[in-house]
Amino acid sequence: MAQFDGFPAKVQCTPIPNLFFSSLLPQIHDVAELKVVLHIFWAVPRKKEYPRFVTFSELQGDKTLMSGLTQSQGEEQAALERGLKLAVDRGLLLSLEMEPQGRREQLYFLNTEVDRKALEKVRRGEISIGAMPSAEPYSEPAQPNIFRLYEENIGVLTPLVADRLKEAETSYPDHWIAEAMEQAVAYNSRSWSYIEAILKRWAAEGKFGGEAGRRAEKSEDTEKYFRGKYGHLVKRRFS
Repeated sequence: MAQFDGFPAKVQCTPIPNLFFSSLLPQIHDVAELKVVLHIFWAVPRKKEYPRFVTFSELQGDKTLMSGLTQSQGEEQAALERGLKLAVDRGLLLSLEMEPQGRREQLYFLNTEVDRKALEKVRRGEISIGAMPSAEPYSEPAQPNIFRLYEENIGVLTPLVADRLKEAETSYPDHWIAEAMEQAVAYNSRSWSYIEAILKRWAAEGKFGGEAGRRAEKSEDTEKYFRGKYGHLVKRRFS
């Protein structure tokens, strides 16, 4: 076994809910289930689409994951299927079978509040998941560092806010968080509660679609007149 040299000074981290370690990890005895779940915790936050999920084909096509599931050659797929079934039965993952373009595919979501609501919307036909991702191995895309963005644009990163940011990373795409911070700066509402409210609204109503999205867009169009040099006069006129 090769000796690990240690983590470098600047390394990206994967957020995992504390509840996983306190309540779920002691119950997991199958190595395949543990490796599959940890892999999905890593893969899902790197998705840019909404809702975020991974497919069976993606997992099966990832050579790094598959090579570590079992030491018995030829039994990798069985280990993957077993690990996924155990995680779904335990309630760690949510699954949905679909047949886009006539190809049957199993989708896997993390069992978070945001994903539970999104999954119900998919089942009701309110959200389209679009084309299925290709079964290519994952690559590590360049992601905005939300902790740095917060410190540079919002304020001091306290331990409490850092925990909230880690939780948000497991529930929302990174670019959503960055865009919500931009809105907070634009409206001079530099607080995590304001940013979180934006994210919850986008998750519940759709980021741009629907009547609610149009109302939000109209509200933002109106607000731009209040931010100029004579904004206080315009606001007085319409208040």
